[in-house]
Formats: sequence, structure tokens, C-alpha cells
Amino acid sequence: MRSVTYSMNVSLDGYIVGPDGDLNWTAPDEELFRFVTDEIRGLGVYLLGRRLYETMLYWEDADQDAPLDDAKREWAAVWKPLPKVVFSTTLSAVRGTARLASGGPAEEIERLRAEPGEGDIAIGGATLAAEAAAAGLIDEYRVKVHPVLVGGGIPFFPRHERRVNLELLETRTFPSKVLFLRYRVAR
Repeated sequence: MRSVTYSMNVSLDGYIVGPDGDLNWTAPDEELFRFVTDEIRGLGVYLLGRRLYETMLYWEDADQDAPLDDAKREWAAVWKPLPKVVFSTTLSAVRGTARLASGGPAEEIERLRAEPGEGDIAIGGATLAAEAAAAGLIDEYRVKVHPVLVGGGIPFFPRHERRVNLELLETRTFPSKVLFLRYRVAR
């Protein structure tokens, strides 16, 4: 059965986006950028909400519209063909290899797990991940902790009254002092 992973950048105080919607503190160094590209290579499908989908639309045409360095060209080459499932109540259509979700996160994840396929099922976005976490569907948390306090915004971890025990699988520190932590949910 395919694993479900939740991987995002997070501030030291636990937010994926600051109170003003600012993300500029998440800009990766070259080594981290390559690490994230390799992480995406291991995926079979990526689940994302409307806001993250709209942010990531840049990569659908980036290789045609803007001069990219080798690392960004490689990222685009990995991201574009990756199947994506978008959860939105306002979008009527999506582009590229994306499709609109036909059910909620739990239904989609269970359906994707039942289908034959290679690679993990990744979740991007805290709201979507919170729904999957509440249903006990996340197998791994992959956290890239940035050395910044943003003081509020959208939290990485869902705020609910359920304890989840984790096992540390991997740590890594990047030149920018970003700390990668990979945990498996202890079952």
C-alpha cells in the first residue's frame, strides 16, 4: 500500500505561511532545492488545495516563459508530469496533469491507495493535511524547519485534540540552516 506523506516548509514557530500570506522566508538554498526535487521524484501523485495549486501553476509554463537555471529546469521537468489531485469548491477546471477531486480527502486517499501505482501519495497544504490527519491517513511528516519566527499565519500541524506518536527516521541540516525532519507515524 502506498504511503501518504505531508511535506512542507515551516517556520520555527510552526507556520507554513506568515500572517500576511508572505512566503519569501521559504526560498531554498541550492542544496535544499535539489533535495526537494529528489523528494518529488519519489511521488506517484500530489494532493493539493486550490491556493497551493494556483501558486504551483507557475511551473506549468515556467520552462517556456522564463529563463531557468539548471536546478529550476530540472524541478519543472519533474513537477509538470506528476499527477495531481486538486481539492477546490471554486475551480471548474485545472490544467496539465491535474484533475479535480471527486470526493473528500479521505475518499480520494483510500481510492488512490487501492489503485495500483508506484510512489507515495503526497499532501501539500495545511488545511488538506489537517483533514487527512484527523482521519488518521498520514503515514509520514516531512518538515523543513526554517530559522525564522513569523508570529502567526497558517499552522503546519492541525490544531485538534488528538495525540499522534512519531518515530524519527531522518534529519539533515542544509547550508541555509534549514533543518529537515522526517517522522513516521507510530502505529
